[in-house]
Amino acid sequence: MATTTSITTTYAGEFSGKYIAAALLSAPTLEKGGFTIHPNVKFKEVIQRVATDDIIKNATCDFDATSTVTLTERILQPEEFQVNLELCKKTFHSTWQAAEMGFSAFDVMPKSFVDFLIGHVSEKVSSAMETTIWTGVNATAGQFDGISTQIAADALLPSAQEVTGTTVTAANVITELGKLVDAIPARLYGHPDLKLYVSQNIYKAYVRALGGFGASGLGANGYDNKGTNQVLGDVFYDGVPVFMANGMAANTAIATPSSNLHFATGLLNDMNEVKVLDMSDIDGSQNVRVIMRFTADAKYGFASDMVTYGIVNSAN
Repeated sequence: MATTTSITTTYAGEFSGKYIAAALLSAPTLEKGGFTIHPNVKFKEVIQRVATDDIIKNATCDFDATSTVTLTERILQPEEFQVNLELCKKTFHSTWQAAEMGFSAFDVMPKSFVDFLIGHVSEKVSSAMETTIWTGVNATAGQFDGISTQIAADALLPSAQEVTGTTVTAANVITELGKLVDAIPARLYGHPDLKLYVSQNIYKAYVRALGGFGASGLGANGYDNKGTNQVLGDVFYDGVPVFMANGMAANTAIATPSSNLHFATGLLNDMNEVKVLDMSDIDGSQNVRVIMRFTADAKYGFASDMVTYGIVNSAN
């Protein structure tokens, strides 16, 4: 007679990639197209950067190669991360899922319980990834250097494109965003995917200002006479889309094309695992382990194509 065992559910391979993708790419900045996403990066991916001088010259009768073309590169190298979580099934005996677990002391693990665990962990990974891609610090376990961290130490950021920040409120947000836009160089202003990536508090202050509560000349009823009932879809400032980046630090912003921001991950490669393991038949415990493995990295292409607000550059 075959030995009766409790259910051990393992998600791996292609199916695991779906869970990894849901966890990583549901971070608001990534989900809404704030970055160029590079999936299936096993080890490294090189972003080639091409810079030229003034390539148009006065005509002569001869071929005169006097222009310069400079090739540089940025390397996306996703770092490996993992989630190791252990929960006791006994904790859930008093929940609505208890009946699904069976009435025996030897609990089984129902699908809804597995889905709950996967969903809970995926949500936590998504939230952590949103913060890491902007303000992560590689020296901190579970993080890589985020975009704000990288640009804060990059000497290639022109000092004229580093705008001093302040505490942003509905009363001054119009003025402060104006400083950011004014610092955008002419070659970038009008770029088809240029965006103002702003922290959540700046975005909220801007919405409130549009409601007529800022010194913006909108009047008491604000934009479209809707007052506090602002339901905004696409939000612009001086013709530039405003993108709420929840992971950015308060009172900070970056103006750059979304094509200048890159996120890499393995997603569907064979290093990804999502496993939910019932440990009862392994060590006799009531524990359930959730195991996830994934890779991630974020980089920008050109520092010169960025304008920062409220981010102090230590290299300038």
